Amino acid sequence: MHYLQQIAFVLLLLAAVWFFSRQVKFIRRNILLGKDADYSDHPELRWKNLLLLAFGQKKMFKNPLVALLHFVIYAGFVIINLEVLEIVLDGLLGTHRLFTGFLGLGFYRFLINSFEWLALGVLLVCIVFLARRNLLKLGRFISKDLDGWPRSDANYILLTEILLMLLFLTMNAADTLLQERGVAAYAAHPTGSFVISSLLHPFLNGYSDQVLVLLERTCWWLHIAGILAFLNYLPFSKHLHILLAFPNAYYARLEVQGKMKNMPSIQNEVIYAMQPELAPTDAAEAPSFGAKDVMELSWRNLLDAYSCTECGRCSAACPANSTGKLLSPRKIMMDTRDRLEEVGKNIDKNGQFVADGKSLVHDYISTEELRACTTCNACVEACPVSINPLEIILELRRSLVMEASNAPQEWNAMFSNVENNFAPWKFSPDERDAWINN
Repeated sequence: MHYLQQIAFVLLLLAAVWFFSRQVKFIRRNILLGKDADYSDHPELRWKNLLLLAFGQKKMFKNPLVALLHFVIYAGFVIINLEVLEIVLDGLLGTHRLFTGFLGLGFYRFLINSFEWLALGVLLVCIVFLARRNLLKLGRFISKDLDGWPRSDANYILLTEILLMLLFLTMNAADTLLQERGVAAYAAHPTGSFVISSLLHPFLNGYSDQVLVLLERTCWWLHIAGILAFLNYLPFSKHLHILLAFPNAYYARLEVQGKMKNMPSIQNEVIYAMQPELAPTDAAEAPSFGAKDVMELSWRNLLDAYSCTECGRCSAACPANSTGKLLSPRKIMMDTRDRLEEVGKNIDKNGQFVADGKSLVHDYISTEELRACTTCNACVEACPVSINPLEIILELRRSLVMEASNAPQEWNAMFSNVENNFAPWKFSPDERDAWINN
């Protein structure tokens, strides 16, 4: 029976790792469908961003209370899962409380007690966040952006975390109670009671040794199975940011946020118009402008889309969204990710991308949404993991204007004035001060 449990655990672990690695390859391939872009400059600043934004969650602390609650969940996720290493090794080796022999009883008790305090903190914070999402009706949580699966996804994750923490504490309570009763398999590795799980002893004292063993083993299996299931759920969830926030922070743009990237092909056209002798003599392939679909965005934009936490801080900060316009930076990121997933499945099915008659512009994101953007960068500043919806908006808008000649009449008039008069107004350069008389 003992060896059957080890075999079952090994099979479970291998299946979980295989499914997770397959989905990681799918996401990596999808991100690399984007255009190449160089983000290798200033590595020291990039490491600083990673430490401050991803590990330190610097931007979250603009709201100290929410940041503190979020940090408890974050710390719990990172630190408590160190305990998973012991569970995995116990499962592989057929041992119980393996680390008691390596770490020393005193240090081991300190670690598990710390984990239990964190587990209690995570449990309480998850309850607060569930109430915050479903009872307080904050604007960014009841937005139509989250209708359907996205709203359920957040609740499922919080409920799963509550269940995992309860399993962890119940497992410890049953284990330590069995130690006190001198049950051989547990008394051989005495740890003494732990600070939080010991509070559950009065509720379990009435059960027989056999029931407690069954309870402890059930909690052990469900706890590790739940964590492995959670791992495989991440790639399909907004909580993928738990993993991608780190590379996303590292590869964040370092330029001043208001700076827009010029298109070299347009700059060259201006130079050639002023100095025709510099124009290339060979017939060059006509450049494309902006992006109509996800493959024409940069890989960094696609990494942004997968890293989106769907928290809605960007949309809450967006002045266009606040005035009732259709634009929602969060929806821009969610739509980009949805389209990228669809493109990835198309490639998997056909061996290469086969035109499906769809594109990111029009089929996912409307021209009205794109035109509502004021390019104020409020969404970029608000994002806790340095996602840049504005870059995607600008690329899609460039494609509309420069490839499809799709711009409002007012914009076309301004473009014409800039081209002919070097200013947005319909005055010649010689009469630049004529507006004073109007």
